[in-house]
Amino acid sequence: MRRAGAPAARARFGLVLLHGRGGSAADMLGLAEALAPPDVAVLAPEAPGRSWWPTSFLAPAAQMEPHVRQGLAAVSEAVASLAAEGIGRERIWLGGFSQGACLALEAFAREGGGLRGVFGLSGGLVGTGDASEAPDPTLYGHRPKRLDYAGRRDGAEAWLSVHAEDPHIPLARMRDSAAALAAMGAEVATRVHPGAGHGLTGEDLAAMRARLAGPVARVRPVD
Repeated sequence: MRRAGAPAARARFGLVLLHGRGGSAADMLGLAEALAPPDVAVLAPEAPGRSWWPTSFLAPAAQMEPHVRQGLAAVSEAVASLAAEGIGRERIWLGGFSQGACLALEAFAREGGGLRGVFGLSGGLVGTGDASEAPDPTLYGHRPKRLDYAGRRDGAEAWLSVHAEDPHIPLARMRDSAAALAAMGAEVATRVHPGAGHGLTGEDLAAMRARLAGPVARVRPVD
């Protein structure tokens, strides 16, 4: 895990950034530099072999779950590290790109009670289980997943983005993910970038900057 940004004593927010397949913690610190957050403490975990899981996040739940659990443990460790520095959960954001976005969104949905919010850049929820045996063409031939998560995320924010023709992240899964988080009480904003692609855009960076410059005390405390 790598650390950058403001020391805890000066940090308004903490930010856990998760890389995509083949990426690294150093890549995420480069993203943090591009955001130029002068008062944000940044932690970037790194997956073993630089991949959070070996297949598409759309793979069957039984295949995905061991890898998801390992990734969730890395996110939990990063959040705990920021909390140990004195940055409360209500001031901690999760974020990631591609695989990292999927993991960040899943961590927020499963274990993100009291967190400030999440940035899912070219990602979608992994899901809690398989919902059907029938393949869905809108999910690139994969089976639908259940997106049934416990708990509330009132006051938290979520930014989800994807290209209209992303080869890895179906638009349908991003939209279903946004609906699931909204049903949990999160304030969700989505952006569909036109055309084909799989990458960050200036609009994504601007959305992150705006939210990291926003108010702190919006999240309902964890019960």
